[in-house]
Amino acid sequence: MQPVDFTTLMATCAELRADWLPARLEQVYQRDRHSLALALRTLDQRGWLTLSWHPQAAHLGMADPPPRSPDTFTFSQQLRHQLGGLALIAIAPISPWERVVDLQFGRRPGEMALWHLYVEIMGKYSNVILTNQDDLIVTAAHQVSAQQSSVRPILTGQPYEKPPALRDTMPTLEESQERWQERVSLIPGALRRNLLKSYRGLSSSLVLSMIQAAGLDPDQSTDRLAPAEWQHLFDRWQEWLTALEGDRFYPGWRTDGYTVMGWGMVKPEKSVQALLSRYYTDQLNQQDFAQLRHQISQRLNNLLKKLHTKATDFQNRLQMSADADQDREKADLLMAHLHHWQPGMKSITLADFTTEQPVVIPLNPEKNAVQNAQAFYKRHQKLKRSRNALEPLLADVQAELVYLEQVEVAIAHLDQYRHPDDLESLTEIRDELIQQGYLDDPDQRYRDTNSSQTANFLRHRTPNGFEVWIGRNNRQNDLLTFRVAGDYDLWFHTQEIPGSHVLLRLDPGAALEEADLQATADLAAYYSRARQSDQVPVVYTAPKQVFKPKGAKPGVAIYKQERIVWGQPQRGKQYIEQTVAQS
Repeated sequence: MQPVDFTTLMATCAELRADWLPARLEQVYQRDRHSLALALRTLDQRGWLTLSWHPQAAHLGMADPPPRSPDTFTFSQQLRHQLGGLALIAIAPISPWERVVDLQFGRRPGEMALWHLYVEIMGKYSNVILTNQDDLIVTAAHQVSAQQSSVRPILTGQPYEKPPALRDTMPTLEESQERWQERVSLIPGALRRNLLKSYRGLSSSLVLSMIQAAGLDPDQSTDRLAPAEWQHLFDRWQEWLTALEGDRFYPGWRTDGYTVMGWGMVKPEKSVQALLSRYYTDQLNQQDFAQLRHQISQRLNNLLKKLHTKATDFQNRLQMSADADQDREKADLLMAHLHHWQPGMKSITLADFTTEQPVVIPLNPEKNAVQNAQAFYKRHQKLKRSRNALEPLLADVQAELVYLEQVEVAIAHLDQYRHPDDLESLTEIRDELIQQGYLDDPDQRYRDTNSSQTANFLRHRTPNGFEVWIGRNNRQNDLLTFRVAGDYDLWFHTQEIPGSHVLLRLDPGAALEEADLQATADLAAYYSRARQSDQVPVVYTAPKQVFKPKGAKPGVAIYKQERIVWGQPQRGKQYIEQTVAQS
């Protein structure tokens, strides 16, 4: 993940100063344990300033509004108490070439700052610290004790100390090319490494893009550069310093990250803040998505393995209980032929009542015929009671298997992060499993997703332009089938195979063709457990013919008056690829 360097931080501050000074602080909300959102209002706009001290994604800038979930963090409460109603009157670095920004708050512009909110963008040491006028620390996002750091502890009530001073040379526009070249090439080595070691304010991504913009190899030795190559690189160096001095930046996307200098840009972005917000949101979402998917998949695999073992055990025991009727028949034969029994017999062969075929009945030689018959009767009753107890238990296990296999299908289709909707869908699955008791909720983070009537359904179109909506998980399946579906729509699902609920949206009097039905069936087949098959039976019916059994788990439905069409998952995959290409 590309960290925010000094150049990117200065570009962000330049935009903030131009658009958001002065601004009234209206609200403070802590999104999570690594980020804070400040609601700012100017004379003509309102927005949210995000401050992040994430060890890998520390940054600041205007971003989307935070979620509406309750804020229970102490840090945000302290900031709200001290800064509420004040104005953001200045945004400035605390010292040259330092990645620490001082957000100053006062009653109104032009007056002395009453509070300083220091935002330290320093990788794993990033922090946000509030101090008063005397620079005494009032609160900090992350307090550092003397045991943790003897160099720079950060504790409430202690004076705020700046980070240790940098010792590298400060870049300046006034420095001549000869002096600059001499400093960089003093000890021959790789060009990228020598630049990083010679001056402060540089980062690996900035140096790499600067060297590539000059048309050079980052690993080329400094003692092999021609004068013209030194000149090209020095021009880029001067371009960088000029941009910093004049606050002129060109944000955009590179193939390997982002840039605020325009070097190697493949797609421009409207602002540095929009660039950072999107980049770090996507990067952190990818991390969260991978961790959450691994957690859910691992839990599902363990649950399914245990349930399959339990189901097999129940089926074996039921198979044993199926012999109960044979024990009763043997007992009846013995009672009907008591006169054939003789003391000491270990078995007796008697003709079956119905088929008259010989039946060999094992006997206990220590018991008489009646006692042996009673033993068969007792065993028959025991096996019968066992079967009556096992059948509902097996039915419950099979119902659990059907439900968890449905969840497994949803997880399989969420194979990688592509859009924030993917993380939201995965979070809904996590919340559903918590609600159903399959996952623990140690942080008490479960929220009732059923209360929301909106969902980010997958959407595709048939050859004639009809919309097809597809549920991403059980919560969305229920919402799609029982809340969204209209009287003229058609409901699709793979027959007796776990898969997504699919809705073909139709208007009254719509001229539906066979190609539309087939395309929808293909999509339903693809978004099922049988996506690797050549053909899959898909049922479709009117939504009013689909019902949810009482007490059924999320995503479970029964239907009637259905018709069957054979769907081809690979053809459904082609529809999806075409949709992605068109978008």
